[in-house]
Amino acid sequence: MIEAGLRRYEEINDEIKSVLLKKNKCTVKDVNGQRYIGCALDEGKTIEVHGTPGNDMACYLNGGRVVVYGNCQDAVGNTMNGGEIIVHGHSGDAMGYGMRDGQIYIKDNVACRGGIHMKEFRQMRPVLVIGQNAGSFLGEYMAGGTIVLLGLNMKRGEKLFGTHCASGMHGGKIFVRGSFPKENLSDNVKVKKLDEDDEQELKSYVKKYCKYFGADYDKIMSKPFKKLVPATSRPYANLYTPN
Repeated sequence: MIEAGLRRYEEINDEIKSVLLKKNKCTVKDVNGQRYIGCALDEGKTIEVHGTPGNDMACYLNGGRVVVYGNCQDAVGNTMNGGEIIVHGHSGDAMGYGMRDGQIYIKDNVACRGGIHMKEFRQMRPVLVIGQNAGSFLGEYMAGGTIVLLGLNMKRGEKLFGTHCASGMHGGKIFVRGSFPKENLSDNVKVKKLDEDDEQELKSYVKKYCKYFGADYDKIMSKPFKKLVPATSRPYANLYTPN
């Protein structure tokens, strides 16, 4: 076990790497904003984080697994290439920025620009599951993958997502549960019903969310879901040139 305390992030990350050379799992306690924990973590390796990790936790994740017992700061899972991140709390801005594969499960809410520029290629399909709600610009410039927004435990007056949802989205899909603020959707997005393949995909993510956080699967699935998809693959085609 590693005690982070107020030590510098370079020292903590060097110690984590040293432990993982000998073992497949490392536990870090009393984390206070140290950055880059789990950066480029390889498949078969797990880091348990207790506290509040700093920016770019699990950036470039390469198949490893990072579990956070607390909240996270910004850019968690930045450009991750595979693996799994599980956060027993909420997350800051730019969660899953540019993620290319792997899955992220957030128990509570995500701040602005969650899932910005997610992308997929062949079998690489990233997934971001958010238990509560999300800030503005969710799925901005989204090019692929799946975001699931469950809307659990929201306070009265809170909205499922902030303004400019899916601005510039040109690929992928966002599953949203229950009612949502249509006025916050960008013009380039269509709202559609789920087909059978969507239903099966969604169920698998919700089951994992319930397993990780002890949520009620039947209660979650009792509310209908809608699917947000891009109206076009070229939302800015005529922005800078005449029609």
